Amino acid sequence: MTDLSVDARLLASERGAAPPINSWVVILASAVLGAGAIALGEAYTWRQGALFLLGGALGLVLYHALFGFTSAWRVFIANGRGAGLRAQMLMLAAAAILFFPALAHGTLFGQPVHGEYGAVGVSVLVGAFMFGLGMQLGGGCASGTLYTAGGGNSRMFVTLAFFIIGSALGAWNLPWWSAQPNFGSISLIKAWGWEPALAVSLALFAAIAALTVVVERRTHGTLRYGVETDRRGFTRFLHGPWPLLAGAIALAIGNFATLYLAGRPWGITSAFALWGSKIFAASGIDVASWGYWHSPERAKALQDSVFADITSVMDFGIILGALLASGLAGKFSPGWRVPPRSLLAAVLGGLLLGYGARLAYGCNIGAYFSGISSASLHGWLWLVAAFIGSVLGTYLRPFFGLSVEGTLARARKGPVARD
Repeated sequence: MTDLSVDARLLASERGAAPPINSWVVILASAVLGAGAIALGEAYTWRQGALFLLGGALGLVLYHALFGFTSAWRVFIANGRGAGLRAQMLMLAAAAILFFPALAHGTLFGQPVHGEYGAVGVSVLVGAFMFGLGMQLGGGCASGTLYTAGGGNSRMFVTLAFFIIGSALGAWNLPWWSAQPNFGSISLIKAWGWEPALAVSLALFAAIAALTVVVERRTHGTLRYGVETDRRGFTRFLHGPWPLLAGAIALAIGNFATLYLAGRPWGITSAFALWGSKIFAASGIDVASWGYWHSPERAKALQDSVFADITSVMDFGIILGALLASGLAGKFSPGWRVPPRSLLAAVLGGLLLGYGARLAYGCNIGAYFSGISSASLHGWLWLVAAFIGSVLGTYLRPFFGLSVEGTLARARKGPVARD
């Protein structure tokens, strides 16, 4: 299958009537989401079932809004188009407005909550750089890999498989990396108070968005805002594509809902480390001896079912939500031919993504989105290092037969890898 990406869709149009719904895909995904939520609620708590459905909603939003982190950065690096980056800044701003007061008070509607924090140091710098490089070679970030795989892109299953392996290897090595020079976790809320921290954060979001406007106007003369479509109202809501900015707001609300239901923000890749470690353990490797699994909470997760793990349950939901969205969009049509060089990039990219995410204490969701939304300084460090890695990854893509920019012709063909 050719490597197709959302950057193409950002420059394309969706014209004419919506394609027929893939009914069997919609029925299957809806049935599994509904039955799974009931089963999880009965086996664990109602929150576990609700988080599974929330994951499904997030997967649907990611797919229908064509919300990419990887492609948004690549389009800006290679072509100077900044719609995706501006949408990310809106998402972060909305989340920060919701998160900062709640985190400062330590409760949300009576539920104890805490942010997502990581040590500011060498481990984050190296890990985020590796992640940025890996997401351009692998064709997706953490959320992008899940929802694109759920949408039927076969290449992304390869990326996901090696993402999981890389995450387990990263967990194995994390104690060593954590011992490297660092300043510990730094909360801007604790350092400044939530109001000044919010004001500075909003100013930074606005500055980055303004920079993309300046670059895009100088490069192209005009701004573009996402996929152009003549679909309106319920038809657009059901089939997509949704406005990019609407997707940004929906993701911010979804993360806030996660904060309430789980007591902490949205994350993705800790589940990959868990899955990979369980696979290694099943093959006879003494995973329990790794320092990463020595804390009581992680040791329990390693022993329990993956369905007891909040992050795993939400990840499963994201895949099913994307499957549902692809069926509603009439785009579920997986292909199974992947060119050898593209396959190699998926393998290398997946390993870099997984290993880098563990070193950086999270991915584009756990470290970047949830970290910055938690007023954690490591989230900002992650953004800088991962973006530099993406610059390198963008210019390495042609060596693996991957496009730097998508084309309109490709955008109109079948399912795309919305990375």
